[in-house]
Amino acid sequence: MRKYLWLPVVLLMLQARMAHAQEKPHLDLEHIYDPAADAAADLAKAQKQAAAEKKHILIEVGGNWCIWCKRFYKMLHEDEALMAQAEKNYVIYYLNYSKENKNLPILKQLGYPQRFGFPVLLVLDANGNRLHTQNTGLLESADNYDKKKVAEMLKQWSPDALNPAYYTTQ
Repeated sequence: MRKYLWLPVVLLMLQARMAHAQEKPHLDLEHIYDPAADAAADLAKAQKQAAAEKKHILIEVGGNWCIWCKRFYKMLHEDEALMAQAEKNYVIYYLNYSKENKNLPILKQLGYPQRFGFPVLLVLDANGNRLHTQNTGLLESADNYDKKKVAEMLKQWSPDALNPAYYTTQ
């Protein structure tokens, strides 16, 4: 009889372990942006990846100091459908803007998007051409982002939506 008493304990431990394994990974909101990153090299790598995967590049310009940058990152990464939509259509890059590294030469090439505040989103094609600059203030709703507005923006600037053949098959 005693040898069967351990069975419920083992089953409870296994159940707790499986529940823990199924939890969403913890988001590190303090290290989204890397001030030490070589943004020019990273963007060149993103262009190659985007070209190979027939995607666009989605750049979120901001900093680890920015509460709205953290909110956008958290909203995107915690919504499975939104993240799937973003990953299907874009190579995502987080471009740092901070006291340590403002990445001004790259931001100059991209049309000074920081004038819209932070975060600011940029959509580039696989050749690095800027297609769209999105003021994220227009995607807000109260104290967060409106997921429907974000999904619509991602859809409107996706490679399929900018392909004329997309509209003839719809």
